[in-house]
Amino acid sequence: MSTPETESSNESTRIRAAVFDGNGTITIEDVDLAAPGPGEVRVKVAAAGVCHSDLHVTTRAWDVPAPVVLGHEGSGVVSAVGSGVDDLEPGDHVVLNWVPGCGECRACQAGRPAQCSLVASVVATGGTLYDGTTRLSNERGTIHHYLGVSSYAEEVVVPRSGAIKVRKDAPLEDIAIVGCAIATGVGAVRNTAGVQPGSTVAVIGCGGVGLACVQGARLAGASRIVAVDVVAEKLTLARTLGATDVVDASTADDVVAALRAVVDDAGYDYVFDAIGKIVTTEQAIAALGLGGAAVIVGLPPQGERASFEPLALAEADQRILGSNYGSAVPERDIPALVDEVMAGKLDLASMISGRRPLDEAAAALDDLAAGHALRQLLIPSA
Repeated sequence: MSTPETESSNESTRIRAAVFDGNGTITIEDVDLAAPGPGEVRVKVAAAGVCHSDLHVTTRAWDVPAPVVLGHEGSGVVSAVGSGVDDLEPGDHVVLNWVPGCGECRACQAGRPAQCSLVASVVATGGTLYDGTTRLSNERGTIHHYLGVSSYAEEVVVPRSGAIKVRKDAPLEDIAIVGCAIATGVGAVRNTAGVQPGSTVAVIGCGGVGLACVQGARLAGASRIVAVDVVAEKLTLARTLGATDVVDASTADDVVAALRAVVDDAGYDYVFDAIGKIVTTEQAIAALGLGGAAVIVGLPPQGERASFEPLALAEADQRILGSNYGSAVPERDIPALVDEVMAGKLDLASMISGRRPLDEAAAALDDLAAGHALRQLLIPSA
């Protein structure tokens, strides 16, 4: 690619993308993708992960501006950079980051880019990039970005911090899930909870994030890792990835009692709610032992409320921790996670249940909603 096109061309690129209209319909459309502006990067998408956060948009559990190109998890190859970007170049392999911290706000300066105020107030709620505008349009008019990524597309334009450079020998499609599922689940164990060797851990929900929590607990040296789900196949996979015990919530009369029975009613040092339903959050709190921490990793619909007994929590010296994006520092954590994949410590391939062409985006989300799939990948070039 020539230097002028790489750095300063104003020409847009015509791409195919999965567009959600805000009313329940996803269509594959031709979309104009503007050239990257200052501090931005264009990436050719190798794979996009299908996540419950995308599903929350299509079911309207979460309110985002529409029409919108879906997708927030992915990987690809840099195809162009905007002015001011001097640490990435065309050909670099990257994992997409759905919390592209600005680096300047109070949270970013404190080392908490997952809480970036610019992302929260502009990118996430406004459906734009930093400057309040989008790089996406077609005959509909303006089309919005989802979480600053919009990876259900052939190419994307993201802020520089939204493209994390990784080693080129890593399997480019597989590492797409590092950008959300793995960073969120492993990060919740390491960064949010700080699970210690010998700890007892329960993970409620064995989707992509939950299985990443299981792997994170294994790597942390937990002595007991109990996985909970309603799908037998997911529980079998959880054992493969590190769970020492499982609880089938589809047959248990009382999930909390079943969990506590595994550890002789002592409760757990850490319980991760990787689903985000009110019932699972309350189960996570109720299954804690003395001094334990319930870590809320799965994201519920807006406005939901859970209940617990504050006196019991205080007397047992227990904690409830929220974990957004695994409290990750993406520039630090994502390359390190990819290194662990290449060292054989993290198993991504077992978590990927299917690879589908971009045209099947709606069907992939339907399968996710029905519980038929773990992490599916959309492959734009397929």
